[in-house]
Amino acid sequence: MAFQPTPADISVIITSPAAVKSANGEPSFVTERRVTPTWTVMQLKGKLETMTGVPPGSQRLRVKVPGRPDQWADSDDQLIGDYGLGKGSEIEVHDSRPQAMRPNFTDLSSVEKYELPTETYESLSNSVLAWKKNQKLGRFDPNALSPEEALQKQVEKDRGEVASKGIAVSKRAIILPSSPPHIRRGTVRFVGPVPTIPAPGASRELEQDGQLPQELQPIWVGIELDEPTGKNDGSVGGQRYFECLEKRGVFVKPEKVEIGDFPPLDDDLDELMEEI
Repeated sequence: MAFQPTPADISVIITSPAAVKSANGEPSFVTERRVTPTWTVMQLKGKLETMTGVPPGSQRLRVKVPGRPDQWADSDDQLIGDYGLGKGSEIEVHDSRPQAMRPNFTDLSSVEKYELPTETYESLSNSVLAWKKNQKLGRFDPNALSPEEALQKQVEKDRGEVASKGIAVSKRAIILPSSPPHIRRGTVRFVGPVPTIPAPGASRELEQDGQLPQELQPIWVGIELDEPTGKNDGSVGGQRYFECLEKRGVFVKPEKVEIGDFPPLDDDLDELMEEI
């Protein structure tokens, strides 16, 4: 009896096309496995189930061999080696089940989620909350300001900046930090509270009719820029505070504003042309 050598395993790329095509068209599953050519198609399907999650009876295998037309391995009793597997071959596993019968492991909307009760979390000794308590940080700092006190302090600071810098409507200004060639300059068009910009640290308990009281609203400076490097047209959150072209408006805190004799950028260009 002649010696029959065992067929060498072949390294094959295993893929599974996505149920919904991605933007780049890539498959949802890609791996590389060694395949024995003497396996039947059904034997191979049994091994592929652990990789793809598709039952053998629902699999259709598309064999891709370089230099040959693609083939469907539809005969379960045929040897997979008969399809000419070689270097660079790919076996594409298609799921023949209707979409509704396939388990969706990416949709988490129906997965029951565990939420730790607040009381349980607060009783833990190894949580971030417990560490903050031990370090007396944030709201556990006995010297920390209340949200109302913090807002009042911010408003006082804003008003002091406006007064000391002489910030007023129609004055020329640049936005700090500014250094050539990135200098944003323009004209002050608004100074005052902007309720449609959320105040840091504000809580709903402090709001009245959905807004903070006037005395707790931080001060903002609205500037019409010389160039279209802004964020708006003088309106924020559907509320208009001044008029300007799109991308010419910006709101900044008073400490970011410097008032001075800053001519419009067009004037600088005219002076440069005259010197030339």
